[in-house]
Amino acid sequence: MKGAENSLDQRFADAMGQLLGPDFPSDIALAVSGGGDSMAMLTLAHNWTRVWGVTLWVVTVDHGLRPESVDEAAIVAQECALLGHKHATLRWHWDGKGNVQDEARKARLDLIDRWRGALRHVLVAHTKDDLAETFLMRLKRGSGVEGLSAMQERRLYRSSDHLEELRAGEFEGDLPPQTDQSAGQRSYEILRPCLSMTRQELRHHIKVLKTPWAEDPSNEDRKYDRVKMRHLLRDLEPLGLGVDLLAGTAQRLRRAQEALAQRACQVWREIGSEGVANGRSTGDLLLNRDGFAGVERDTQLRLLAAALQYVSTNPYRPRETPLEELLDRALAGGGGTLHGCELRAERENLRIFREEKALISCQSTVGTPGLWDQRWRVFHPDMQGLTIRALGDAGWQSFENKREATVPYHAARSLPSIWDGNRLVACDALGIGPGKTSQLRPMGRQSHSFTRFLLSH
Repeated sequence: MKGAENSLDQRFADAMGQLLGPDFPSDIALAVSGGGDSMAMLTLAHNWTRVWGVTLWVVTVDHGLRPESVDEAAIVAQECALLGHKHATLRWHWDGKGNVQDEARKARLDLIDRWRGALRHVLVAHTKDDLAETFLMRLKRGSGVEGLSAMQERRLYRSSDHLEELRAGEFEGDLPPQTDQSAGQRSYEILRPCLSMTRQELRHHIKVLKTPWAEDPSNEDRKYDRVKMRHLLRDLEPLGLGVDLLAGTAQRLRRAQEALAQRACQVWREIGSEGVANGRSTGDLLLNRDGFAGVERDTQLRLLAAALQYVSTNPYRPRETPLEELLDRALAGGGGTLHGCELRAERENLRIFREEKALISCQSTVGTPGLWDQRWRVFHPDMQGLTIRALGDAGWQSFENKREATVPYHAARSLPSIWDGNRLVACDALGIGPGKTSQLRPMGRQSHSFTRFLLSH
């Protein structure tokens, strides 16, 4: 038994070596919920830090969705005090809008981002069981290689352009060393060192060590798809379709996905371009129609899906069925809308651009922190207080040199523009105003090409 425990510690150390070694950071964050998997990761990380001298900063996000969550955060805090690690609890209150699980996930990442300060790495306790459960969930949705591929052991989370400070009531406990959010710090890596370990192994580990943990009752609530898949796995195991096989398949599909991504990049370099007008980016993507038509279908779908994500800044890939339908319309010379974007077949190119209807309520004020439409920095010192909105029909009609425009009407309507009441005063892509009033910040970054996006997504 002792050998088995040492083996698990060694596997964790090997995983950390592959993720970060040999020059480990001096400090690292650990996201611990109080459940069995994350508490096991805490004990493994504790043993690992004693060897490598890394300081652990443990964080628990209390989503406030269950009365027990307060006690679960307290369990983590007590164990950290016993082990000698600093701990913080971050609290979130759902406003009742959107899908609660999706909103909780985004809130968790955002709260950790605002708490972490100078820390660049956050460990989470996803396991081999999570790989298998996710595989079945995606299989149920009819996903292809992209969706069925295993989650990555490391993932870069890009911070928003302007991070808010933690407010009163959101934070309790220890705060890591802080830093100004310079360009080099506006991201952190999520690391998953337990993906080769099963939930059963981790539970056995903490039982042997008599480490406390909390059981989330929602883990047995079959209204959630993940719980349904968890129970299904128990039935599939005797048939040879268990966690190891499904997780292994997902890992092999990840390798295939990486090769397909390289192929998509090659095709993009040959037939694709990013839209430019008057020397300024328009935020559109263009694919040569003849070149695109001659490419294998999987690469067509991959390029189209990535283009829709990139232009809309949506973190999720479009569902396969509507994506295939849009591709068929594009190849037939038509177009359509999907994912907050519009696709049009022009004479030589397929153009993917932001759908104007998706921007109807997207207004801001010059000088307000943050990005317009999550991807444009719009500013001019002489225009502070004026309105930022999509160009729209009104803006296009007020533009006198329509014949000289290098961006077509259907795409121009979603361009960022600055207004003084009902008067258009600036739109860089159409040459209106002083120029240099808008800068494209794709995915929240000052420089991020579509090629890099293809490889990282």
